Amino acid sequence: MSEQYEYVPHRLLRRRVRDLASGVEGELMAVINENVSDTGIARWMELAYIRGASGREFTTAVANVEPATRRP
Repeated sequence: MSEQYEYVPHRLLRRRVRDLASGVEGELMAVINENVSDTGIARWMELAYIRGASGREFTTAVANVEPATRRP
């Protein structure tokens, strides 16, 4: 495959989620299978793109994403 990325379906897309690594909550905007290698050998990884309260997006491993629970 010559592409550097491909979109992956995910059950939490467009829902509020929490990044377990940072504790930050936001909306899951996309999950993308990306070639994260900077060498000639491909290294593919599924990254979650989360938009935080500031409006900026950040990435984390898909395994770090869980549904956010509403707080009273």
